[in-house]
Amino acid sequence: MRHHIRVRTLAPAVAALAAAGLLGGCAADPVPLLVAEDSAARPTAAPKASLGAPGTACPLPVSFDLAAQWKPKAVHASDDEVFAALGKQGPATMVCEIDAKPAGNIGYMRVWSAGKGRARTALEGFVKAEENTSKVVYKETKAGGLPATEVTYTVYNKIMEESKEERAFAVSTPKGTVIVHLGGLDTQEHREMLPAYELARDSVKAL
Repeated sequence: MRHHIRVRTLAPAVAALAAAGLLGGCAADPVPLLVAEDSAARPTAAPKASLGAPGTACPLPVSFDLAAQWKPKAVHASDDEVFAALGKQGPATMVCEIDAKPAGNIGYMRVWSAGKGRARTALEGFVKAEENTSKVVYKETKAGGLPATEVTYTVYNKIMEESKEERAFAVSTPKGTVIVHLGGLDTQEHREMLPAYELARDSVKAL
């Protein structure tokens, strides 16, 4: 792990890190910091468990594989209006949070549920609801064997004056649209977590 090189971020990010503990640790990822991309190729994450089927941590309309040591936790709506707002983004409500810290990274992969309809429509609403986004690029693709829409974009943080990369994919099912989003502390963390995100995307199955 390389986190000791980010000592300069700890003081400004205290509030953001504390906020990440709200709603059972399911607020937005901590304050972003842009870090140069590693030149080495990313490894492929090996599946160690699956998520989504009945009996798993987060029952969903789809299932997908989890990378080793990533820890899923169901998210439930809070009665507190402030906390509940942290679990809403556009048309989507957060239903599951998968923590990367046990695997050595700072960030989460989060699963959001939206109403029935086109995956792209839900994903566009999800991204538009996030502040300070730019470089937004959508593409039609596959998640496992299902038609999907995927988006990549950057988010700018005014306090830190830094940007970070984020991405998400969405699939439509008869039970509603599922959005899987990957954030991260910063761009370097985001890119290091991509194998786990790609594993989830490429293994999606309808239930």
